[in-house]
Amino acid sequence: MPREAKGLSARQAETLGDGKHADGRGLNLIVRGAYRAWFFFYTSPSGRRREMLLDHCSKCSLKDARDKADAARQLLKQGIDPLGEREAAKAAAVEATKAADAKHAGGQSLRRFARAYHDDIEADFSNRKCSAQWIGTLENHVFPTLGDKALASVTAGDLFDVLRPLYLKVPATARRIRQRLEAVYNEAILRDLVAANPAAKVRAALRKKGAKAANGSHLRALPYAELPALLKKTRALPATAARAFEFAVLTAARTGEVLGMKWDELSRDGKTWTVPPERMKQREPHTVALSAAAQAVLKRVRGLSKAWVFPSPQRDAPLSNMAMLTLLRRLKAEKRTTVHGAARTAFSTWANETGAARPEVIEAALAHREADIVRAAYNRAEFQAERGRLLAAWARYLR
Repeated sequence: MPREAKGLSARQAETLGDGKHADGRGLNLIVRGAYRAWFFFYTSPSGRRREMLLDHCSKCSLKDARDKADAARQLLKQGIDPLGEREAAKAAAVEATKAADAKHAGGQSLRRFARAYHDDIEADFSNRKCSAQWIGTLENHVFPTLGDKALASVTAGDLFDVLRPLYLKVPATARRIRQRLEAVYNEAILRDLVAANPAAKVRAALRKKGAKAANGSHLRALPYAELPALLKKTRALPATAARAFEFAVLTAARTGEVLGMKWDELSRDGKTWTVPPERMKQREPHTVALSAAAQAVLKRVRGLSKAWVFPSPQRDAPLSNMAMLTLLRRLKAEKRTTVHGAARTAFSTWANETGAARPEVIEAALAHREADIVRAAYNRAEFQAERGRLLAAWARYLR
């Protein structure tokens, strides 16, 4: 194709310094330090100004750059956007790869392959409980959304969308699920069923997006396996703060909800506790089914005050916010957990990892707003009963 101007020489293309150097008719050499690349600037058929990277100088000579620019101009003459054509070709190649992977994988779903992989490694678990927890976390948190998708069609973005909300609430559980998915996909790669591991790609992004929540002091919590031993020490102490801490753990309640508790918030039979909206984070009343262990704690503090369940020993008022923190210091546990971490984060991790209840029941027990919407879709009495059974199971675990 004839050129309108002489343009750059081959020598200039190799030696020119920083700047934008025109070769003519939209072809430009961009130099910024060690970076050297050819760009084609043009107006698309729709009237949009576009910049098309042709190649880096290490891979493209002046002649090659001109040939590629000429090819782009030919497409423009046919009314075709060169960049649009390139992007469409890339998308088609990606879809073809996915289709080939799916065909090669025999159309297996993520659920089917993960369950088969779990069956293969079941003998490696120390006991049945650990084995059930391993697959249970996937059943509860991944399969409802992605379980029916073809193994090869699940993307890193799909996994990120499922795991990010969980990571912000229960980072330890989300990390374990991601590790288990990574193991599943490593096996799939070994069997030549997929080309890449989407779970491995999620690791850094998940940690970055959840860093604020994961590193916040309010999420500092003991592994739930260590909590029964801490409560055993707590029960041996006579302080009212010890009773308040144990009650908070048993009910998975927030510190302010427990410290401000009054006797008239209990039902007549003493089996339920209704926290008024002014003490709830979401400003809505929250009813807690009290386990036998939680009721036993209340018996130990009955009579200390006519109004307050956990009164201050110095005045007619509830315990201060520092009371339970001081208790943790006395137990030499303040560097390992906060009250919130022991009462709520540990409970959430235990419930989610063990599959002790449906996710919406766990959320409701924690008085999270999103659970209220889900709760409305179920029979209210049965839903409350499920929450009660969950807290009763938590109490048995803590003994």
